[in-house]
Amino acid sequence: MAREKRILVVNDDGLHGEGLAPLREALAPLGKVTAIVPERERSAASHCLTLHKPLRLKPHGPGLYAINGTPADCARIGVLHLMRSGVDLVVSGINRGHNMGSDVIYSGTVAAASEAAMLGVPAVAVSQGLKGGKGDYRAAAAFAVRVAQRLLKGPKRPVLLNVNVPALPPESVKGWKTVRLGERLYDQNVAVRRDPRGDHYFWMAGRWVRGRDLPGTDISAVRAGYISVTPLALDPTDVAALPKVAAWRF
Repeated sequence: MAREKRILVVNDDGLHGEGLAPLREALAPLGKVTAIVPERERSAASHCLTLHKPLRLKPHGPGLYAINGTPADCARIGVLHLMRSGVDLVVSGINRGHNMGSDVIYSGTVAAASEAAMLGVPAVAVSQGLKGGKGDYRAAAAFAVRVAQRLLKGPKRPVLLNVNVPALPPESVKGWKTVRLGERLYDQNVAVRRDPRGDHYFWMAGRWVRGRDLPGTDISAVRAGYISVTPLALDPTDVAALPKVAAWRF
């Protein structure tokens, strides 16, 4: 008799992230779903691990845990401790807002999936676009199930996917495309303000970004009403630059 599949759900939006419950509910028929998430929102935490303070894991109902750490901590603690008997798949999300192009560098959602892949577990990061500040997570949850079903069948080596769903109701989504990462343009403003004591502090502006509509990219696919699926690599080496740098004389 085949063993029940074990799925770990993580995110960067925390316990109250709007996409957490729809994702857990959608994945439940596929096997045993366990979720471990940050106790508070940790968006843009990137691939940060907590090394200099204790991490405390607290239950918040059946199959749901929170930790005072980062999204990558969630994946690491989930795989190596909470589900150390074996994890078949890690699903990160559903993130509130897209993670396209260079967003993947900053994204805690993608970082959690990347950490899982580094630990040898297939993983997918799922993000949902917003319309008027609100997300409709039905299409993202349904597509997450389809991707999970495929990844649970193999291959053996870890696969890392980044999925972005347009800000549309399910019936309006045209389909899906496998595409490369696009180019995001970030506002470069840093706001300098004064606190009540007269000291300066900084507020990182530029939360909203624009993307270049280049063919074959996640940005182009999502703008056209398609779900984008991008396989990501853990090795960021610029292979083309290797011989050029090797020829330098320092």
